[in-house]
Amino acid sequence: MAQIDLRPVRISRDPARRSVQLLFGLTLYGISSAMLTRAHLGLEPWGVLAEGVTKHTGLTFGTATGLISLAVLLLWIPLRQRPGIGTVANVVVVAVVVDLARAVLPDQHDLSWRIVLLVGGVALNGLATATYVGARLGPGARDGLMTGLAARTGRSVRLVRTCLEISVVAAGFALGGTVGFGTVLYALAIGPLTQAVLPLTTWREEREPQQRH
Repeated sequence: MAQIDLRPVRISRDPARRSVQLLFGLTLYGISSAMLTRAHLGLEPWGVLAEGVTKHTGLTFGTATGLISLAVLLLWIPLRQRPGIGTVANVVVVAVVVDLARAVLPDQHDLSWRIVLLVGGVALNGLATATYVGARLGPGARDGLMTGLAARTGRSVRLVRTCLEISVVAAGFALGGTVGFGTVLYALAIGPLTQAVLPLTTWREEREPQQRH
């Protein structure tokens, strides 16, 4: 599958719609992360890392998520990734929404509901990632790392994302984060899901009409 250009661009048409798409995607991402934490069947890889951090610091899950995103931004430097308004919004919106959603969503003890939360959370996360990255207002720290590595290595977003998730879950588990079936499902499914939805959500740069001579 051909690579999709996800670098931030100036698109003159519908700037408001792109901003709405960005915020909508980030909100969905925060909600999906909260769903996975309440399923108690294994957190997403970055959630495993965030939970591990909370166990050592006492921070809220959302605050730990935001601080991890800031740390990941440092890895952008050798990849020459350019931040945008979406990069800043990602750190703030996701951190706030995930804590708010966790406050609303109760812990589930019935296995059937936990499975619903898990599967729904994974699917929603893939849609959310493609939605806010596709707005091309600047990817979040983690997804900027994903797209930067994909661009520099020539590998697909699917492969790079999967490799990143597996590496992160190993670090999170070492810190005491919760790993389970949901973690494996997320790590294997999120790359293909994101890759499948990106062509439907990605804004493309407006081309100047060619003049006839």
